[in-house]
Amino acid sequence: MLLEKIQKENDIKKLNPEELDLLAREIREFLIEKISVTGGHLASNLGVVELTIALHLAFELPKDKIIWDVGHQSYTHKLLTGRMAGFDKLRKYGGMSGFPKRRESDCDAFDTGHSSTSISAGLGYVAARDIQQQKYNVVSVIGDGSMTGGMAFEALNNAARLKSNFIIVLNDNNMSISENVGGISHYLNGLRTADAYTGLKQGVEETLKKIPVKGERIVYQLKKTKSGIKQLIVPGMLFEDMGLTYLGPVDGHDVKKLYKTFCEAKRLKRAVLVHVRTKKGKGYPPAEENPALFHGPGPFDVDTGKLKAVSGKDSYTNIFSKVICDIGKKDKQVVAITAAMADGTGLGRFAKYFPERFYDVGIAEEHAVTFAAGLAAGGMKPVLALYSSFLQRAFDQALHDVCLQNLPVKLMIDRAGLVGSDGETHQGLFDLSFLAMIPNMTILSPKNRWEMADMVRFAVEFECPVALRYPRGEAYEGLRQFRAPIEYGKSEILYEEGDVAILFVGHMAKLAEEVRDGLKEEGISCSLVNARFVKPLDKDTLNRLAKKHRLLVTIEENVWTGGYGQQVQAYVSGQGLPLDVLGIAIPDEYVEHGDVNILRQEVGLEKGAILRRIKERKAE
Repeated sequence: MLLEKIQKENDIKKLNPEELDLLAREIREFLIEKISVTGGHLASNLGVVELTIALHLAFELPKDKIIWDVGHQSYTHKLLTGRMAGFDKLRKYGGMSGFPKRRESDCDAFDTGHSSTSISAGLGYVAARDIQQQKYNVVSVIGDGSMTGGMAFEALNNAARLKSNFIIVLNDNNMSISENVGGISHYLNGLRTADAYTGLKQGVEETLKKIPVKGERIVYQLKKTKSGIKQLIVPGMLFEDMGLTYLGPVDGHDVKKLYKTFCEAKRLKRAVLVHVRTKKGKGYPPAEENPALFHGPGPFDVDTGKLKAVSGKDSYTNIFSKVICDIGKKDKQVVAITAAMADGTGLGRFAKYFPERFYDVGIAEEHAVTFAAGLAAGGMKPVLALYSSFLQRAFDQALHDVCLQNLPVKLMIDRAGLVGSDGETHQGLFDLSFLAMIPNMTILSPKNRWEMADMVRFAVEFECPVALRYPRGEAYEGLRQFRAPIEYGKSEILYEEGDVAILFVGHMAKLAEEVRDGLKEEGISCSLVNARFVKPLDKDTLNRLAKKHRLLVTIEENVWTGGYGQQVQAYVSGQGLPLDVLGIAIPDEYVEHGDVNILRQEVGLEKGAILRRIKERKAE
């Protein structure tokens, strides 16, 4: 097995050129087998096998720096740097990350998990290299989906001024998570398929070759110059006009052509963009046919391509999807927006029923939020669904464009809290903190499936900015007997007793119930309160609880600083209420990848740990 000969970086250079095709097949077979067991990002990795092989042949790691945009397509890179054994624990707690990690290997030049970052990071490396008069190559690999992110173009604008080498590899597979949309995708489609380019290029070459003696030499020289045949036929191409040298398109599954192109790119003393065409999911028919499904699948059957059985219960995302469609049927002012994650956020259903009122803006969260603000100012009811970790990018737009004008934009924040295997870059642990500081923002979070549906309806009709926060996975079906109407800014008291009061946020309902049951078993009187609203803070309920309780315990899946518990503590202290506040939250640190239940144990969000802390606090 050739793959077993790759024990460390640069070992691939010991293989014969004839062995590289077999190595590519072995890598695909290995990835399909391993990811079918562990889950992970499959289609994107199958698409960059030859590209990664060529990069490792053309460059010297870790001296040279390869920066993978988003980073979920770095599995072949990890294999070629000697991390084959790590795939048995891929994305598991304590195991190998599914993304590049600098602390995991010197060959991982930059930690990446969000898109459109690699060109900026690469420029930073180039500047550091040149200032220190060092000699190494910097390569940023970015997908065409990530090119819809404005940050990528901000970096390209600066890259054009370089007087030293910097290589940008545009991995063009016409896909991000969902199929790409917008002008950039249209431009690239036109560039790679236009008859005006392919047909005329062939015609010019054939005509020139007919010139006696010198024809072949003329064609060769034209191809070698910056103003080659493609520039003669397609003048003013986007990247050339920006000041970048453009090479391509290159077949992303031809190692020989890729290697040759990278060697040419290394010689230029400027920023070079190498346009590479790949097929997402290549080599595994189910992933080729449905790359979106195999973007980040769980375990699956290799022979059939079918995902392993999962619970038939509705997720919070599914409930949102159904309810927003029901609302959309009755209210023609409701419009839905997402940023390249229609299926992941559940808006695929809305897009099917109401295509004229659905907008996928591509990987452009900042634009999405201000676009929603404009829709709201124009009299519509915009519902914007994003993942918590991606909403971080649009903080300024939420503050400046939505809340400053008090516009009724509805932010549906999916994947809030611990998300598990994707790790630090994807955990949704900060949204309560950064949203709660913004004036005019209202924040809700549901305790179970029924309250989720009620909150979606409440949010859509609310005439101010509102954020509805909910987690990935099954919607909780407990506490069904409690379904009081949602009243703005009011908590829901589920059980009212004395001594200890537990106030929980959203999907911490089940854990809060378990903690209350544990206290009751030990004879401790305990009230249970569903916060419902993180902002505004329900001060009336806190004042009421102060009359009968000695200890308030807040439980949330968000970092402590700026979160719900800290707000409660600040109010109680500021008002001089005779209460002690114990805040149960995520420590102010990044949480690594792993099973969510294991992670909750590690951060103290589990029944036993909370009961111990409560009893310790009561004993003080």
